[in-house]
Amino acid sequence: MSTANDFDFLIGHWHVSHCRLAERLVASQHWVEFDGTTRVQKVLGGLGNMDDNLLNLPGDPYRAVTLRSFDLAQQQWSIWWLDGRTPGQLDTPVVGRFEGAGEDRVGQFFADDHLRGQPIRVRFVWTPQPPENAHGPRWSQAFSGDGGESWEVNWVMDFRLASSEPEVEIIQNLL
Repeated sequence: MSTANDFDFLIGHWHVSHCRLAERLVASQHWVEFDGTTRVQKVLGGLGNMDDNLLNLPGDPYRAVTLRSFDLAQQQWSIWWLDGRTPGQLDTPVVGRFEGAGEDRVGQFFADDHLRGQPIRVRFVWTPQPPENAHGPRWSQAFSGDGGESWEVNWVMDFRLASSEPEVEIIQNLL
C-alpha cells in the first residue's frame, strides 16, 4: 500500500546522471547523457514534496520543478512537471502508487498525454534505494504510442546523494 512517506527516500540534495533519447517514439538509438542536481523537500505538511532541478542538457541547460502530492482517500500520488523553458505550461500529471516491500518496492505512475499531436501513454517508474546504496534511487520515463501494449524507455535518471549544498560546491570550484 502506498503512503505519504513513499518519497522520503528522495528528500535531500542529489547529483543526477541523466540519459535521455534524443527523439522519442521514432525508434531513435541516440542517447544524450548529461548531469544535473536535484534538491527535494517535503511540502503540504508531509502530504507532498517538490524538487528544484538543474538539468545540464548539452546546449540547453535549464531548470525545472517536480511537484508530488499524496491523496489520502485514494492512496495514490499525482506528479506534475514544470519545465523552466515553458513556465506557463504544467505537464499532465502522472498518477499511481508504490507497491511491494523492502528492496522490491517500486512506484509506477501513468498518464494519457500527447506527443506531436498524437495520443500517448506515459509511465514513470521510481525504484527507491537507501542513500547508502551505491546505486541510489532511479527514475525512468517511458512512452507508449499503442495504448500501453509496448513501451519505449526514453529517459533514465540515477541519483547519488550530494555531500554538500550546490552553492558551496560552486564557490569551492571557483577557489
